Amino acid sequence: MKKNIKKNLRWILLIACLIVFFVILEDVLDKEINQFDSNIYKFISYGISNTVTIIAKVITTIGSAYVIIPVCIITAICLWKKKQGKYIIINLLIVFLSNQILKKIIERPRPEGFRIVEESGYSFPSGHSMVSMAFYGLFIYFIYNNIENKYIKWISIVLISILIILIGISRIYLGVHYASDVFAGFCLSLAYLALFTNIISNKKEKIE
Repeated sequence: MKKNIKKNLRWILLIACLIVFFVILEDVLDKEINQFDSNIYKFISYGISNTVTIIAKVITTIGSAYVIIPVCIITAICLWKKKQGKYIIINLLIVFLSNQILKKIIERPRPEGFRIVEESGYSFPSGHSMVSMAFYGLFIYFIYNNIENKYIKWISIVLISILIILIGISRIYLGVHYASDVFAGFCLSLAYLALFTNIISNKKEKIE
């Protein structure tokens, strides 16, 4: 019964996130979201300082390929026998390729204003947001289902969730993404994650 409820909730999450993603995409294509993006950036940029910039660069690096790929490979090797390793690799590849394809289709230029760091390529949706949500989000799924100690479980989930959000904020702060890029990346990746975890759950039930 509980498993069915969880699956249904994941389907609801998937549909809700896809709706939000396509609403954002439509507004991006119509350029109706520009003022929203500008307001969010102004709000975040009030906190610009040397210390915050250093922290933002560190956080954004945690969501980059330089960190996620090595961590993904090491984790996958350690968990390969439990099949979780395979899921981690497949998960990351699908999200990364999807992001690259979408960026080339939509071709939204990066913000032209003040940039603290330089990035190449297109802006929508945010690759850091998509990959970090999918990668660290899958860790949350594994932690929730495998760690019995409630304190360790929920502290880990909260900390990882905060990290994912901060990675998205760091991209806006550094001037390489619009807020809509980040929100859309989170929504699309969360929708995919809901689908992917349902597939994992179904396979696990068949084995059991």
